[in-house]
This record gives sequence, C-alpha cells and structure tokens, in this order.
Amino acid sequence: MDIQLKKGLLEICVLKVICTEPSYGYKIIGDISQYIEISESTLYPILKRLEQGNCLTTFTQEYNGRLRKYYMITDIGRQRIQLFKQEWQQLKRIYEFIVQEEPLC
Repeated sequence: MDIQLKKGLLEICVLKVICTEPSYGYKIIGDISQYIEISESTLYPILKRLEQGNCLTTFTQEYNGRLRKYYMITDIGRQRIQLFKQEWQQLKRIYEFIVQEEPLC
C-alpha cells in the first residue's frame, strides 16, 4: 500500500478509535491492529501530528502508580472523520471504475 495513503488512513483510524472515549497508546494500537498493522513507532508521531492539528487533546491520569497519557478527540477531529467519509464516497466511485470488467485490462 502507498505509504502516504496508509498514513492518512491510520490517522483516521486513530481518530475513530478514540471518538467514543479517551484512550492511551497501547490500547489504541490493540484496537487498530485488528484492521491495519501499526507499531508504537508509527502511532506516536501520528498522535503528535493530530494533537498539533487540534484533532486531539491530552490529559494524564495515574494508573498502577504511573502516569498514563490519554488522548481525546476534539470537534475538529470529528469533522475530519466526517470529511473522510465524504471523500471516501468519491474514492469508492473511482475504485469501482478501475475494477470494472474490461476485456483488455
């Protein structure tokens, strides 16, 4: 898969995973990995970009004596998911055009 396409999809997947409740890195990886492969070294730069783009906010909370960083989606992040859904419909039409049966392809 094209790396830029995968990067964009991963960002949307991260937003989707945390759209219903705040989450933390390890859990985000577990939730996403059943759909698309992701590692810690891939996730954390994505989280940073999404936070810098105001799609996420963070807070820390103690868990087993350690501070854990949680990520929450913002209204901008929710809008980004909605925009992706609209764009996906356009991509779906293009995909259907490409895969239609043609005798020479």
